[in-house]
Amino acid sequence: MAKQPTPPKSPEVEQDNPWADVVEDSNETISQSDEPAAPVVHALLDSDRRASVAVEFDMEGLMTDFPTAKELERFVYDQTGTVLNLKGRANKLKYQVAMDALNGRPIDPVFVGGDNPYLDKAELVPVEDLKPIPARDVTLPPEDQLQNLFVSRFIPHPDPEFRARSKKVDCLFKKYKNGMISYEILGPLEQQAHGEKIDKFGRIRPEIIRWVDPRTGEQVIVRKDGTLTPIGRNLRALMQKLRVNNSNHWQVWIDREFVQLEGGSLRNPWDIEGADQ
Repeated sequence: MAKQPTPPKSPEVEQDNPWADVVEDSNETISQSDEPAAPVVHALLDSDRRASVAVEFDMEGLMTDFPTAKELERFVYDQTGTVLNLKGRANKLKYQVAMDALNGRPIDPVFVGGDNPYLDKAELVPVEDLKPIPARDVTLPPEDQLQNLFVSRFIPHPDPEFRARSKKVDCLFKKYKNGMISYEILGPLEQQAHGEKIDKFGRIRPEIIRWVDPRTGEQVIVRKDGTLTPIGRNLRALMQKLRVNNSNHWQVWIDREFVQLEGGSLRNPWDIEGADQ
């Protein structure tokens, strides 16, 4: 009885594991075609690649090829993607830390850096530190005494240059139950370049980046006795020019009056005698 030929494997099986019979089928592929077979490429995961190359590194080789901490940090970053902070460390210690990183061992967080080792901080444009928000006026009542608030986005920017470009700020107005009114500019925060310098590549760069910070903290504009501060007079005049039907923003949204009614008045507003008692 003739021996039945072995049927070829189904495409589904080969698709599930395309690397299973690459070596065994290579001769059969060559015999069935006059064209040479394409070279077999073995793909490695990043973890496998790192493990395979790590065994080629040794302490003496690293110390010879990378004599400075910066060069060592850049090499480890290229190989593993890990940013190390090795400057100022003992010589043997920093090379041991680099070896641990290359071998995939855990690294003490104290040796882990945050900045790309290829960045030259001397060539970066410095950014001015953001100043803290001014303190809240101590004469204002507690926040739980708040009656109403209103945010206006039509207030001109306090910075002259930004105001010339018609920039606006977000201003928060608050009125308290004792009649006091406050304002607070919330932002926005923006950065602006100042000065010029030429870097080592011949490019013109800013000397420093400074914050344009209009924030004021919460400040009084209407005192408890009803008098206005100088800023309060200007803001009230501005808000009174912004019309709302037959009124203006100041009267409708900021200096609002709320009438407190007793429970009986809410049930029967026509009970005048009860309201007088």
